[in-house]
Amino acid sequence: MNSVVDYFTAKLSSETDASDLYARQKAGDQIVLIDVRSEEAWTQGRVAGAVHMPYSEIASRAVDEVPAGTEVVVYCWSPGCNAGAKGALEFARLGYAVREMIGGYEYWVREGYPIETADEISRRPIDPNVGVPRIRSRA
Repeated sequence: MNSVVDYFTAKLSSETDASDLYARQKAGDQIVLIDVRSEEAWTQGRVAGAVHMPYSEIASRAVDEVPAGTEVVVYCWSPGCNAGAKGALEFARLGYAVREMIGGYEYWVREGYPIETADEISRRPIDPNVGVPRIRSRA
């Protein structure tokens, strides 16, 4: 097969983005979303429904907390953060089907998808530099 085709096939099998992940969540796909950031970052806000598991704890916690055979998506702060890749590698070493959400929490928020804190689930306005503001349901 063509090496460029191989490259993009591998890339798309190991990455997803906020838009595709949100569409899959809305469709009811069974995905465990893992936030690999620090406790401080988690407390500030996270993707609604995510599980907090810093990448350094995955090897010791994942097998007990994430059922075998579960599809996993990991994320960190932003495109400038490689903790998501570190987390994805740990899940892959444990045999999970795993993808990294490119853009991380930053792009999830900038695209206007649901975020969660201890107090609420909310959305921020869509950043017109990364998404098209549109009318949508609050689901």
